[in-house]
Amino acid sequence: MGIREAMPLLARHEGVWDGHYIHYNAAGEQIDAHSSRLLSRIDEERAHPYHQTNYYTWPDGRTEIRDFPAAYRDQRISWDNALITGWAAEVKLDQNNRTLMLYWQRTGDPSLYLYEMIQLADDGQSRCRTWHWIRNGVIETRTAIEEHRISRDWRAFELA
Repeated sequence: MGIREAMPLLARHEGVWDGHYIHYNAAGEQIDAHSSRLLSRIDEERAHPYHQTNYYTWPDGRTEIRDFPAAYRDQRISWDNALITGWAAEVKLDQNNRTLMLYWQRTGDPSLYLYEMIQLADDGQSRCRTWHWIRNGVIETRTAIEEHRISRDWRAFELA
């Protein structure tokens, strides 16, 4: 069974998403905010059947690109690269089929791990994501992300 069949909710996330990230410290104070464009690709002909590229832009003009090719096995995708190790899976207990759950650790920093929950709107055109950054068992940072899909055609953006 391929990734699209095994993870139909993940397949619904395929495309190009524009959004906004806001990071809060443990006291709930905003510590960062930036805009984003994410390319979420599924192509089972490639070495990594799921591949996400994140483009971040800050109000002061700084930019950053992060690339996350992922393997697929056992009904989840997994990362193991220079930045993170972890996995993403559909939450089968969600009878509405809206929720993905992710877990990852920063490579080289075993004291820091993150859980992410992603909710896809029923129309598939918007989603919200929350991250909980935990260091040594204590919340360090929370991230709130709101995104809307601008295209399902990631190939057109990949080539641009």
